[in-house]
Amino acid sequence: MESLSDVMKSLPIGEMLKQSEKQKQALLNDPLVKKWRIRYPELQDGHFTLYLNRLYQYVKEYKNCSACPGLDACPNDMQGHYTKLEVEQMNGEPQIIDRKVSCKKWNSKLQDDAMRKRIRSFYIDEGALARGYQIEEMMTIDRKRIKAVVQIEDYLHETREQGLPTRGLYLAGALGTGKTYLMCYLLHELAGAGYSGAIVYMPDFIEDVKSMIQEPGKLKETIEMLKETDLLVFDDIGAEQLTPWVRDHVVATILNYRMNRKPTFYTSNYDLNAMEKHFSFTNKDGEEEHKGQRLMDRIRHFVDVVTVEGYNKRAVKNDAASNK
Repeated sequence: MESLSDVMKSLPIGEMLKQSEKQKQALLNDPLVKKWRIRYPELQDGHFTLYLNRLYQYVKEYKNCSACPGLDACPNDMQGHYTKLEVEQMNGEPQIIDRKVSCKKWNSKLQDDAMRKRIRSFYIDEGALARGYQIEEMMTIDRKRIKAVVQIEDYLHETREQGLPTRGLYLAGALGTGKTYLMCYLLHELAGAGYSGAIVYMPDFIEDVKSMIQEPGKLKETIEMLKETDLLVFDDIGAEQLTPWVRDHVVATILNYRMNRKPTFYTSNYDLNAMEKHFSFTNKDGEEEHKGQRLMDRIRHFVDVVTVEGYNKRAVKNDAASNK
């Protein structure tokens, strides 16, 4: 944005003087300046003449903000900030001081950025964590899902009122019913309350963990982070291909540490009994019922089950797209 002095310098000298006086009078007669001047009766015309450039910037940015085009297209000198004028006494004389103040949109962006930094995602679309959430939309888009949404809301209310519980939630339901979406909503809301979180898409995560055997330092760092984060979501658990080592030395290690300390959340197409059968079998060692039971003891007794009903929203979107 050009300053008043930059505008003046672009004109011939004679015209510059005329335009300077015209610009000065326009500024002094601007309703915004007149209103601001009432607050500081100690200011004389000479003071305004001395600080014309600051007045110009103040008026210009105020008008920009009044017709705000959005944060990304902010035309002010400093994105998301506007000029505020105040008067301070220096050596017995009033002086007009300008400073930059952040707007509501900028403050909201900072809050959103801070929330996103509190949440780590592994193989989950970042857009799922960045989108906006409307509780009314979550209920009306599929009325069969209302009961599950209410349970999520109850959990959020309890956490905000009483602090982070040690019990998590186990969201079970058919494909595409919105289980991951609901967990992203829960993480988003609790990140706003200051909690850290991580969401892990289990099929891809487990394959990556297998490759980390050759990088013990990276593996240890990953396990420690998942142990310590306030909120942990294992997304689509049961869809992964487990090995005995991953089951007993990665997943069980994380859950063993978290139980009775911090809540762990799950989304799955399986109920708890089917999940126990899944954990009991690996391609390498076959059926190991007692190991499946041992791992499920670290899940079953530390979650409340939420049944997510409804239609397959991904299938509906794909059908709609193919019909275009």
